[in-house]
Amino acid sequence: MKILTADQIKKCDSVTIEKGISSINLMEKAARACADWIEENFELKNKFLVVCGHGNNGGDGFAIARMLYEKGFDVEVFINGDDLKFSPDAAINFKKIKTISGIDIKDFSEVFNVNNEKSVIVDALFGYGLNRELSDDFKNLIEKLNQIPVPKISIDIPTGLYADKIIEENSIVLKADFTLTFQFYKRSFLHPETGRFCGKITVLDIELDKDFIDEVETDYFIIDEKLIREIYKPRGDFSHKGTFGKSILVGGSYGKIGAILMSTLSALKTGNGLTFTIAPECGNIILQSRIPEAMFIGSGENYIDTIEIQEKAVYGIGPGLGKEEQTQKALFDFLESYQNPVILDADALNFLAENDKLSLIPKNAVITPHPLEFERLFGKTDNSFERIELAKQKAKELQIFIILKDHHTAVITPKNKVFYNITGNSGMAKGGSGDVLTGILTSLISQKYNIEKACIFGVWLHGKAGDLAAEEFSKEAMLPTDLINKIGEVFKRLN
Repeated sequence: MKILTADQIKKCDSVTIEKGISSINLMEKAARACADWIEENFELKNKFLVVCGHGNNGGDGFAIARMLYEKGFDVEVFINGDDLKFSPDAAINFKKIKTISGIDIKDFSEVFNVNNEKSVIVDALFGYGLNRELSDDFKNLIEKLNQIPVPKISIDIPTGLYADKIIEENSIVLKADFTLTFQFYKRSFLHPETGRFCGKITVLDIELDKDFIDEVETDYFIIDEKLIREIYKPRGDFSHKGTFGKSILVGGSYGKIGAILMSTLSALKTGNGLTFTIAPECGNIILQSRIPEAMFIGSGENYIDTIEIQEKAVYGIGPGLGKEEQTQKALFDFLESYQNPVILDADALNFLAENDKLSLIPKNAVITPHPLEFERLFGKTDNSFERIELAKQKAKELQIFIILKDHHTAVITPKNKVFYNITGNSGMAKGGSGDVLTGILTSLISQKYNIEKACIFGVWLHGKAGDLAAEEFSKEAMLPTDLINKIGEVFKRLN
């Protein structure tokens, strides 16, 4: 799914209207989609307090209020009673609700008297077109709405957020429990500074012009199931272990054998044909007993001191590697001689950052930093929007793929494309989850997935397995090993 800027969305709306649907009917379609979702997700005894602005987002709110009333809900509408100048389409829908005696129209000031625990606030104040700081009156309104302890639904985007840029620190934004948005994700939904205001996001298809959407250019995308099904290659019946690649997972040190164990196991669970683990001898018994399917290659006693190069293999290096000098030298020696794709994670990235050795990263390599590791590698940024832009710059400059781990992990390609992943959950914020991702990525690339597609599929698969693990065990109790054991269930669903 493409992510468009506010200007591109506005153009998409205009093109859709030019091709035959009136703006008021497009508003009606959007409102109908919202009202139907609300009917499906809330009980009839809920009372809806629809807070409407002057523009088309307010017009959506007026239409939603009318439709919810027609469905049998109790509805009140709140407006700025001192200013009744609405956009043309909002004015039409305001006129319609004024004729309905069962819908009370009240001033903003009266919403603060809410004391019904079954009330739900619907935020229809500003849409994606907001491009300036809120006035003091609206800030005061939003602060008071946030204090009312009832569920809140934002229409299109929570009031106070911009569609595709950061907000100032301590900005006043409506804290939604649900956001019902139209046709596209906004970039602000996907970054921690802004996405935390959105709650659960639902994208409603209002049939904006397909030709425009297909042709418009963007650098930003959502990894959705449609894209994954285009990438996924089902396992052929007439195949053998050599068909599905050779992975070599490199890592582990005294006290950190679990990290490379999880990487190795996740590579096997992702479908690898041949899997090797290079680890120190102190991990031999643990790895051979826990994962007999993988072959062990010893290197050093307690810490890796050499990394053997094998032909026609894909390497994933870093989990549990440790910080010993002999291991650092082994990594640098390997990278100086090895020019094929490689996945670098964890301690491997720290070695490169500490020694200013970014030039050793081979072209088409995949690196998987979390924000702090990214900062060590490339420098500090003020926010996650800037971090993505710096990642685009570095991916192009070094001709590598950067998987920037965050709540919504992003895949950044050498061609400056950014793919945001929307699977996964906070239960994966535990040591070991990144090691699992390294194994998944190494396995997919070794199975001859195009590197870009392997990165996209890998982060989605990792997150989806995490979601299934959270469903069964809870976010608090799930473990990275639970995630590994759910990989098979994700493949079953894809099949």
